[in-house]
Amino acid sequence: MEKLVINGGKALKGSVEINGAKNSAVAILPAAIMASEGKCIIDNVPDIEDVHCLERILASLGCSVNKIDNNTLEIDASDVTRVEACTDDVRRMRASYYFIGALLSRFKKAKVELPGGCPIGVRPIDQHIKGFEALGAKVTIEHGAVTVEAEHLHGANIFFDVVTVGATINVMIAATLAEGTTILENVAKEPHVVDVANFLNSMGADIKGAGTDVIRVKGVEKLQGCNYSVIPDQIEAGTFMIAAAATKGDVTIKNVIPKHLESIAAKLIEMGAIVEEGDDSIRVYVEGELKGVNVKTAPYPGFPTDVQQPMSALLSTVPGKSLIAESIWENRHKHIDELKKMGATIKVEGRTAIIEGNKDLVGAKVIATDLRAGAAMVIAGLVANGVTEITEIEHIDRGYPHIENKFSSLGADITRVVEE
Repeated sequence: MEKLVINGGKALKGSVEINGAKNSAVAILPAAIMASEGKCIIDNVPDIEDVHCLERILASLGCSVNKIDNNTLEIDASDVTRVEACTDDVRRMRASYYFIGALLSRFKKAKVELPGGCPIGVRPIDQHIKGFEALGAKVTIEHGAVTVEAEHLHGANIFFDVVTVGATINVMIAATLAEGTTILENVAKEPHVVDVANFLNSMGADIKGAGTDVIRVKGVEKLQGCNYSVIPDQIEAGTFMIAAAATKGDVTIKNVIPKHLESIAAKLIEMGAIVEEGDDSIRVYVEGELKGVNVKTAPYPGFPTDVQQPMSALLSTVPGKSLIAESIWENRHKHIDELKKMGATIKVEGRTAIIEGNKDLVGAKVIATDLRAGAAMVIAGLVANGVTEITEIEHIDRGYPHIENKFSSLGADITRVVEE
């Protein structure tokens, strides 16, 4: 087992390149299985554990998966006939449910074991099932696996009961090869929803409206391979923006889409940080004192739930009272107990964290309870006086490529060591 050791108190300075979006890649890779002809060459794929998991799942289904380099994959799914995804890798990660929509779309049947992922609350797939059934599929869940079958898929009008990224993407994928037109309403607008739609269109799909309230999918007969580049990771970029502010540093974050970061930038500016936008970069630096703010997570374009945990680490260090209201997941404050070990003053009431900011966190031995909680502990460690040791960093590796190298390049004293 490995851990991160951080000697805190150093302002981050310099520039850092952001990788491709995890939340896009984990849907795009399963969707590549829908190309019955040709190869998909996908660039800007993040070198993270969730992607490695998906590579193994694709191979288990009969795909040819070749790594051209650390960030480019070549996927040939033309000879795939297997429609069952029931491996340890499938059970390990949440996004494996995208194989349901992809396999159903191409083969009209699929069996996929129920997925896992970070323990941040109940994440039902009822809206996915609602969509698949509306398209004409029969869905059964037994022995821990979801089985979907359809004689043929047909277009439908589907209104999601809640705004859900997973179901929006999964049903959009399933509808791509359905007969007729599917209209999806009350859909998620996140950048990775748009990215997946653009990828499908590059393979020959006919999808319009991604990024708006209504997505229209006109079914096509088949999809073929394509060349595609994944968008930059909004959440990784937001994490580095917050880290720059927390350490009172000066960091230019490159290879980003600034529009995707507007809600994060707005909160940092409200706190007193200086944020400067470039065409494909964003600079964050601090010249004076920061102050507490109130944050409420919301679907895009609101403040991302995946950034609230890193934000709580920052707010723990600034004077004043702050509130973080988590409106997406009911159990996304597990990291608070770890921050308290470092001297943070935080009280949780329901889904709201009440933070009494103070300037001095102290290094401690802490745990990365989930992916984004791990990023929060890294930021806390960068700010804290003394040494912080973070264990269970396999969670961090699921979404942040080589995090210690990137922070080291900005002047942080952070190393990865094998636990004794």
